[in-house]
Amino acid sequence: MTIREEQEKLEREILSPFAAKSSESRGRDREEEPCDIRTIYQRDRDRIIHCKAFRRMKHKTQVFLAPSGDHYRTRLTHTLEVAQIGRTIARALRLNEDLTEAIALGHDLGHTPFGHAGEKILNEICEEGFAHYEQSVRVVEILEKNGKGLNLAWEVRDGILNHRTSGHPSTLEGQVVRLSDKIAYINHDIDDAIRAGILSEDMLPREYTRILGTSVRERLNTLIHSAIETSVGQPEIRMEEDVAAAMAGLRRFMFSTVYTGSEPKKEDEKAQRLLQKLYEYYLEHVEEMPEEYLNLIWIRHDSTSRAVCDYVAGMTDNYAVDTFERLFVPRFW
Repeated sequence: MTIREEQEKLEREILSPFAAKSSESRGRDREEEPCDIRTIYQRDRDRIIHCKAFRRMKHKTQVFLAPSGDHYRTRLTHTLEVAQIGRTIARALRLNEDLTEAIALGHDLGHTPFGHAGEKILNEICEEGFAHYEQSVRVVEILEKNGKGLNLAWEVRDGILNHRTSGHPSTLEGQVVRLSDKIAYINHDIDDAIRAGILSEDMLPREYTRILGTSVRERLNTLIHSAIETSVGQPEIRMEEDVAAAMAGLRRFMFSTVYTGSEPKKEDEKAQRLLQKLYEYYLEHVEEMPEEYLNLIWIRHDSTSRAVCDYVAGMTDNYAVDTFERLFVPRFW
């Protein structure tokens, strides 16, 4: 018996009846020889960590565009926080930690430069629309490895696609990540907003902090405990009604005061105009894109708009700005 088979046997013995077992996965689109050491979900986690899109997230905006401090979150640090929260909940509920981690690490691979501001403008100008959760799946199925994709398991791709608020993950592990994403970004965005001087703890609505806590640490503790205690032995992941309502209220508060109305977010319009100019430029100068994106048109027969959107969406904040300057800002002799 291989190490992988021993691990699969152990999963069947100790994991919850509601957990996704590695040996029962619906598999990959392209069959592969199983690894003798790692389960299918462990292998997928490793593939995501080693892919280019994962590394690029360290230079992509989470909330605040190009903050001057070193301690603000990026898309990558957000992803790591989601993974850690997800693993804590999954372990407590005896779910599959490896599947949870793989979904969490891959859930934002398709995010644009400049965060949701970039996603919004690409959705407006791209002929086929744009949503980061769909793009994350496109990254792992097609764009990575020069068009071959990562060939991930069905359950991992399902969790990535359905991590949005309105999504319906097919596994409890996917449900854990969907909830962990909210828990992570609401709390770390409050932390970043306080660091930026946009918020203070006293400004948070008392009706929510009375339930959730008056510090990031207390709120994380409340939310994670509620998710675990309410979901034990249940076929779905949920929280106590008052805790869930308070988290939803805090999320609405963040949208009205930080995500849309704060001083740093005024830079979003500039970022959107920048991405629109890059998109329009490469539509007219397709041949200047890297070969891997040209192959999407020549070999896969994707639309030019889709390929250009893929290229622009994959840029980091810094690369997008540098490219814009190279193309549109005159150089002094």
